[in-house]
Formats: sequence, structure tokens, C-alpha cells
Amino acid sequence: MKIRRNIIQIDDELCNGCGQCVTGCAEGALEIIDGKAKLVSEVYCDGLGACIGECPTGALKIIQREAEDFDEEAVEDRLKTVKPPQKQEPAKMVCGCPSSNIQTFAPRSCSCDEANEPVVGHSQGSELTHWPVQIRLVPPTAPFLKNADLLVAADCTGFAYPDLHRELLKGKILLIGCPKFDDARSYVEKFAEIFSAASIKSVTITVMDVPCCSGLPQIVKMGMEKAGKQIPLEKVVISGQGQILRREKLAA
Repeated sequence: MKIRRNIIQIDDELCNGCGQCVTGCAEGALEIIDGKAKLVSEVYCDGLGACIGECPTGALKIIQREAEDFDEEAVEDRLKTVKPPQKQEPAKMVCGCPSSNIQTFAPRSCSCDEANEPVVGHSQGSELTHWPVQIRLVPPTAPFLKNADLLVAADCTGFAYPDLHRELLKGKILLIGCPKFDDARSYVEKFAEIFSAASIKSVTITVMDVPCCSGLPQIVKMGMEKAGKQIPLEKVVISGQGQILRREKLAA
């Protein structure tokens, strides 16, 4: 049955047939045919866009159109005959990682003496109020998530945008990750659990102005849909030179 949903679109003129998108698709939805990347079947494409960041020419993008619904059973059958790309698992620590310990703390405030110091070279101070911040490490029941305004940031944005703490993070709970190198499907599940367990008030998503970041808003929206929630969403796009290019309200 055809429904209106997100699905991959490939520009044949831009595609150079490198095949990097094929290895970037865990569902086996793409193949190189006659020197170009092709979508084998609509039912194999989950619409998350994990393959986009692998494309060096920008030939791939996610669009919304009428398409056959994603079929997990069909994907499983296909992967029995087509070996899926393997991701290297990170080495496990022998003991528990201290980075996963939940911490809540007040943002750093400056003293009167600090307020009188020259602005040049003076730190604005951190607006971070909790730990951990990695999406994979934050438990859905973490107390700092309750009734929170979330800032979901592609991890490069924190280095590119110098005013992230003052302009975007203040008053929000931070979750960071990389939609290119991390497991998109596990992120969808994590956000679904967070939206189900915590009364999230709003979500701001910051991404870089590059194709590999485009999957992050879709991941958050799919997690929201899976949880059956409608929460105000805003996307903030950052340039490589550290400027806000645009802010967009997204449909939940």
C-alpha cells in the first residue's frame, strides 16, 4: 500500500557510482546498477537518510512522496541474501564508564569581580546543567529530562557556533550525537523512549549545513511519532563559518 512518507531520491547526474551510499544503507535498499546508485525497492527504504552522509557528491536527499510503506520483514528476507554493511563496534570497557553517571548541576555564574573584568578573552561561562549529554548514554528516565526543553545538537555544531551556550543552550537540556556515524535506528528508539517517559515541552535541533546532518531532524520526528507525541520542533542550521543560516519551525 502506498502512503506519503520520507524516502530517498537519487540524482543520476550527480551520482558518480562510488558505492559509498550502498555500504551506508543497513537495509540493503541501494545497489550500483549500470554505474549509478539505484533504489532497489521502496519497501526497503526506511526514510532515515543514513546513506546521505556517505555520498561525496550530494546526489542523495530525503523527500516526501507517495511510496510503498517500509517493510521490515521484506528487509530481513533481503538481508539473508545480501550481506548488510558491518559497523565496527566500539571496544567495551572492563568496568563501568564514569561518563554514564547521571549528574545535575547549576550553570556556572560569575562573581561581581568577574563581571568587572574586560570582556576581551573572558569566558561567558557554561550553560550546561547536567551529565551525560551523549544521546546513547542518557537514560530516558533521567530526572533532568522531566518537563524539559531539549536542545538536540549534531556534535559538530558545538565547535562551529561560538555562541551555542549563550544563544541556544541556555535554559535547555542538551543531547548530542552524530547522525552520520551513529546508529540512526537506535536513536529513533531512544527518542521514542524519552518522549514517552518525560513530558518534553519543546525540541530545538541544531545541525550543520551539510548533507550528513540532514537525518537528525528525521530521527527526532520518527521517535516522536513512535511515542505518539506532538511536541513543538525547531531546526537551527549552522554554517561552517559559525553563523546561524536559518531557523525553521517543523511540523511535529
